[in-house]
Amino acid sequence: MGVLDTVGVAAAGLLAGAVNAVAGGGTLIVFPALLATGMPALTANVTCSVGLVTGYAGGAFGYRRELTGQAARLRALAGPALLGGLAGAVVLLAAPAGSFRVVVPYLVLVACLLLAGQPRLAAIVARRRASGQAVARRRGGCGVAVTWPTRAGVFVAGAYGCYFGAGLGVLLLGVLGILMPDGLQRTNASKTLLSFGVNAVGIAVFVVSARVAWGFAAVLLLASGVGGVLGARAARLLPAAALRATVTVLGVVVAAVLIATG
Repeated sequence: MGVLDTVGVAAAGLLAGAVNAVAGGGTLIVFPALLATGMPALTANVTCSVGLVTGYAGGAFGYRRELTGQAARLRALAGPALLGGLAGAVVLLAAPAGSFRVVVPYLVLVACLLLAGQPRLAAIVARRRASGQAVARRRGGCGVAVTWPTRAGVFVAGAYGCYFGAGLGVLLLGVLGILMPDGLQRTNASKTLLSFGVNAVGIAVFVVSARVAWGFAAVLLLASGVGGVLGARAARLLPAAALRATVTVLGVVVAAVLIATG
């Protein structure tokens, strides 16, 4: 680990932690930085997943106010998210490189379309599930019932997130924003905590694989944690419409980069 490599990876981790707290896509900042050190692609991908987990944790801590009253929702979604993360991590280590990444840009673009149309579509969903909202409010206070399509979407997002994490936040925001209509800041808080769980499961698998570059991972763990806290604070100051536009634009950029480098 040279000094310049360490500084560059630390700066990338700080920015990635902030970006993941706001929208997602921080992997696209750290992954190229790790490749620039001469690290093999698979090792860079695994190290990136390990190193960015504190960014999600820091983002969740920064969003603790918005997480209030969402315990029932998060308990219902934790299982699908964790199982999806486990499946994605296993596929990453067992399948031929790049097999899943072929479809990733298009999944991200679909998530962007869903997020862009979230206000109108969420209103339709909310009217159809008025009775379910009342039940969910009594159970957990979040006011929105968790359906099986939501669980399935979270599972798919979790699997993708542990295979190649760029855009995980965009996918989760798209799924939650459409199928569980709520304030965007509260949805963003849920996304951040679920993303942390997904990455934590991935780490458990990746540590066993012995493919983690621990020196760089340690740098990223510290830098992305700080970035996550700062990013959550910045996101809270943005109006909902501005945050939605930011996430959508970032998602399109993520897709374009993945297509160009696929």
